[in-house]
Amino acid sequence: MEFSVEHRVEKGLTVVEISGEIDVFTSPRLREELLGIIEAGGLHLVIDLSEVTFLDSTGLGVLVGVYHRLRARDGSMSFTGVGDRVRRVFHVTQLTKIFVLHASLEDAVAAHESQTS
Repeated sequence: MEFSVEHRVEKGLTVVEISGEIDVFTSPRLREELLGIIEAGGLHLVIDLSEVTFLDSTGLGVLVGVYHRLRARDGSMSFTGVGDRVRRVFHVTQLTKIFVLHASLEDAVAAHESQTS
């Protein structure tokens, strides 16, 4: 599976769909794409990981760094489509203490709407 990052704006959120492996080879591109989204004004991101097959520590570092950059700008970042393999990585690294994992995109949108109203 080819690595790709696509995004769209939906109900005030920027939905970022990532597919493929997030590893030492693809993490620089992921960082560049996410920082570009933030610089373009996307401050509330929902990262869809349903098509991610692998996530290593380099990828986690990118996600944590982007999370902190968003928080410094009063932004937010949450996740949806987290499969068992990636969920285990989040749990083992205890990132579930800072990252919000939603069951669906609809849940993420509803949570964002309740926080902004």
